[in-house]
Amino acid sequence: MTTEQINKIKELALSFGFECSENVPLSRYTTFGIGGACPLMIEAGSEQGTAELVREMTSEKLPFYIIGKGSNLLVEDGDISMIFLHMGKAMSDISEENGVITCQAGAALSAVSAFARDKGLTGLEFAYGIPGNIGGAVFMNAGAYGGEMKDVIVSVTACDLMGNIREFPAGELDFGYRHSRFSAGGYVILSARLRLTAGDKEKISERMAELTRMRKEKQPLEYRSAGSTFKRPQGAFAAQLIEECGLKGYSCGDAQVSEKHSGFVINKGTASFEDVMNVIEHVKKTVSLQKGISLECEPEIIRRG
Repeated sequence: MTTEQINKIKELALSFGFECSENVPLSRYTTFGIGGACPLMIEAGSEQGTAELVREMTSEKLPFYIIGKGSNLLVEDGDISMIFLHMGKAMSDISEENGVITCQAGAALSAVSAFARDKGLTGLEFAYGIPGNIGGAVFMNAGAYGGEMKDVIVSVTACDLMGNIREFPAGELDFGYRHSRFSAGGYVILSARLRLTAGDKEKISERMAELTRMRKEKQPLEYRSAGSTFKRPQGAFAAQLIEECGLKGYSCGDAQVSEKHSGFVINKGTASFEDVMNVIEHVKKTVSLQKGISLECEPEIIRRG
C-alpha cells in the first residue's frame, strides 16, 4: 500500500464529502482502548459513496476494514497497514413506517432501541445495553437476555466488494449463534430493516431499565473490554468453565480475567495487545487441558501482518 494509493482513496472519499483523518490511533475507536495507528480513517457518509469506495479499494487491492463502535474488536499495537472505513454518526439515520424501522449501519443499538421505545414498539429491548452499531450487530447476530438480531431483522442492504448494492431478505442471511452470511466477508453492511410490534412505552422502558440494572450488577462495565471474550461452547458456559479452572482474576500486565464476570477479559488501565492475548491464550490452554473444551474468541482480532 503506497502513499499514492492512499492519497487516491482519500481524494475519492473527499469528493463524496466524507471526512478523512491520517495516522489515527485505533485505540480511540475500540472499547478495549487498545490498538496501533492506521494510515487513513474515512468517515462513511452515504451508502452509494461507501459502495464506490469499496469498489475502488478492491480494484487497487488495498487492505481495508469496516469499523463501527469497535466493541467486538481487539487490534494489535503498532502500525496497522489497512484503511479503515468508519460507520459512525454520518451513517446513522433512523426512520420508521408501519412498525418497520430502517436504520443505517452506523446507528448505535442504544439509539435504535430508544427510538423504538419512543415509537411504542417492542422487540428490541434486549439490544439497549449492547455497545455496538447496527452494522456490527447484524454482522455477528448480536444478542443478549434471550433476544437476537435475527428475531427482528426483515432485510439487510449491503454492497459486495465490487460496489454492487443489493437487499438481502432475512431468509437469506444464514443467522446462527454469533454468525450471519456476512461473517465470512465479501460484503459491507449499509443498512437494515427491523420489524417490531406495538407495545406499551412504560413497559418497554421498565424492561430496558431492568436489563440495564442486570448488566451493571453482573458485568464489569467499569473497565474497558470487548464484552464477552469467548463464545459459548456447545453444552456449557465459558464463564463457568473459566471460573471452575481457577482463572478468575488471572492477569498479565493490566489485562485480567474479570473478578466480577469470568467471561470478560478486561483492560484495567494500560493493557497492551500482547497482555490481552497472553491472558486469552492461557485461559484457552487451561480450559482445554482441564475440561477438554476448546474456547473460541468472540472479538475479531486484527494484526499488523
